[in-house]
Amino acid sequence: MSQEQTTIRRRAVVTGMVQGVGYRWSAREEARRLGVAGWARNRSDGSVEVEVEGDPASVDRMIDWLRAGPPGSAVDDVRVSDATPDGDDAFRIRQTD
Repeated sequence: MSQEQTTIRRRAVVTGMVQGVGYRWSAREEARRLGVAGWARNRSDGSVEVEVEGDPASVDRMIDWLRAGPPGSAVDDVRVSDATPDGDDAFRIRQTD
C-alpha cells in the first residue's frame, strides 16, 4: 500500500470544559505516544479544534482519547470530520483562532 492509502486525517471539534485544563498539552503527549501528527488549538468559542493524521488505527485511538480528555477536563461532545492528509511530521499546539 502507498502512503496515501494508509494515512488518514480527521478534524475534531471538542466542546465542554476543555480550555484552561491542559487539554491541548495532554493531547500533544498522547499524540506522541500514539505516533500521530497534527495540531490542536483553542477556539474563541471555548472549544478545542484538533487535526490528527496517521494510520487509521492510531487516529481512531486518538479520537477515542479526545472523547475522554485528560484529568480535569469535561468533554461534552466531539464532532469529527474527514480532512485531507497534508504530511505533518509532528503534533503541534497552534495559536487560538
